[in-house]
Amino acid sequence: MNTSTSNNQDLLLDPQTQIQTPLAQSDPYSHSQPHPVQPQPQSQPRRPRGFAATAAAAAAAAAAAATSTDPANTVSANVSGKGKREREKEKERTKLRERHRRAITSRMLAGLRQYGNFPLPARADMNDVLAALAREAGWTVEADGTTYRQSPPPSQMASFAVRSVESPVSSASLKNCAVKSAALDCQPSVLRIDESLSPSSLDSVVMTERETRSEKFASASPINSVDCLDADQLIQDVRSGEHDGDFAGTSYVPVYALLATGFINNFSQLVDPQGIRQELSHMKSLDIDGVVVECWWGIVEAWSPQKYVWSGYRELFNIIREFKLKLQVVLAFHEYGGSDADQVLISLPQWVLEIGKENQDIFFTDREGRRNTEYLSWGIDKERVLKGRTGIEVYFDFMRSFRMEFDDLFAEGVISAIEIGLGASGELKYPSFPERMGWRYPGIGEFQGPDNTGQYNSRPHETGFFCERGDYDSYFGRFFLNWYAQTLIDHADNVLSLASLAFEDTKIIVNIPAVYWWYNTTSHAAEITAGYYNPTNHDGYSPVFEVLKKHSVTMKFICSGLHTSGNENDEALADPEGLSWQVLNSAWDRGLTVAGVNALSCYDREGHIRVVEMAKPRNDPDHRHFSFFVYQQPSPLVRGTICFSELDYFIKCMHGRISGDLVS
Repeated sequence: MNTSTSNNQDLLLDPQTQIQTPLAQSDPYSHSQPHPVQPQPQSQPRRPRGFAATAAAAAAAAAAAATSTDPANTVSANVSGKGKREREKEKERTKLRERHRRAITSRMLAGLRQYGNFPLPARADMNDVLAALAREAGWTVEADGTTYRQSPPPSQMASFAVRSVESPVSSASLKNCAVKSAALDCQPSVLRIDESLSPSSLDSVVMTERETRSEKFASASPINSVDCLDADQLIQDVRSGEHDGDFAGTSYVPVYALLATGFINNFSQLVDPQGIRQELSHMKSLDIDGVVVECWWGIVEAWSPQKYVWSGYRELFNIIREFKLKLQVVLAFHEYGGSDADQVLISLPQWVLEIGKENQDIFFTDREGRRNTEYLSWGIDKERVLKGRTGIEVYFDFMRSFRMEFDDLFAEGVISAIEIGLGASGELKYPSFPERMGWRYPGIGEFQGPDNTGQYNSRPHETGFFCERGDYDSYFGRFFLNWYAQTLIDHADNVLSLASLAFEDTKIIVNIPAVYWWYNTTSHAAEITAGYYNPTNHDGYSPVFEVLKKHSVTMKFICSGLHTSGNENDEALADPEGLSWQVLNSAWDRGLTVAGVNALSCYDREGHIRVVEMAKPRNDPDHRHFSFFVYQQPSPLVRGTICFSELDYFIKCMHGRISGDLVS
């Protein structure tokens, strides 16, 4: 490690763990991450002399005498100071309440749009929600807010119920319920809403009338009748009919297939040209629109700085061009493999690893001091520690070399998009969940900083930081987490600024992780350790998307295709669907182009339907949908491990050419 530079004996704030630790040596390169500025001692003012000193002393004595002889001054000063502190505290509490209220409102609106067929506008407020709920319950809401309920004839109610549920067994029971309900409630009731009422006041008004009505007819309520459907059965019938519509005529979402890793070896050679042609032939038969190829930094620039070997990728891209398929390229700056299940290992370039032996601060570090070589620390984004280059200069040189090498494919339109890897696993996140260091799902992950954040496999309630009302929501916790998340955002901004220069007029893609475990807790611990400050009272994705919008980037999000029910999800308080809709709606609301990629190798029919409905929501009033979808697979199609019938069905649904009925 170079020790000939400045003599700063500061504290090291580790980028992965973000804790201040003493520097072993005075080396600017060991600062893996910028840290909050320490306050500097203020210089003492000069003491007055001569007549100035005499005047100052007299003035001080007079002020002291006045204060000591007038108790009212002392009391007034104390009361004023105390009142100011109380006002500041109340302002802070009000901000927290408002953030919490906005987060709850956002999730309510997303759920109503997704599951309730409510055509809420993009900027819906509480009045829109109340009106939609009232109309769904059979009320009439006029433009001026006048709300009333006019009971329809019994036959009309019965036919409406049958059409909604689409269940033959429900017809007689619902008709019987409708007749009894009409006999009890035959008079129109009018509820006029005063515009001056707050949302909470409106809730109380509606609840008061509903409670009065329920008390009046409690003994004769049709819901209690044995002739009516059980509520659970009714809900199940409704949900069973949700997918009866098909996707024919819906938006066309292009589908790309990710080529399995291993066709290019560590010497940048194409190892199986015939196998590639067979693979592409299978893809062509499935009507796939294009392919995605990962281009590894650790292969192309493996042995010497700025010595790029593109020969294997040139041969591969030429074969793809023969099949007239579109091509998306992932510039992968991370390590691949390393676990027991991985058959291929692609490390960072060897010359980078050699530098790391002498200067380990170029890598992230966990609480035990272990270095993670999966991705370079973005603490060196602007430090010249890589043979005279900074981290972002190394990335930019690689991107520029790729653009020049394959200029003909850009000109012909074969290469349609470039994805930039911005962190662990190619996603914009901290490497907080390394399996080779012991992490296992559903651990919260790890960073350093506060000493009560737990370990890789801790649960939120086991830590003092992430537990209910934990330190994550204290003044220091909010300061630390804002800084931790902002460091991630700054890294993305730095790299994307140069990527926009290298790939001008080419679509750029960034992969956002789906950290859905512990989503149903207040702290969202796993998201926080990954770099997304997204507890229930704070939106952690909007600041990220503002940077992506600044660079006109396409956001690609991982679609899990999982149900939220089940023992595993219950144990982890996970909510894949809730997270997905928060992320997608936040991106769409900011005008971002959105794409998707699957997390699992092969879904069943129901899982495919969930992904298709996420890609192009049928109830979205703005008719938003994915710009494309990437289907990733664990092995080549020619090995026969992929469900061809299900994949064919999925692609046709994405293309809008097949029914979405779950019954096959």
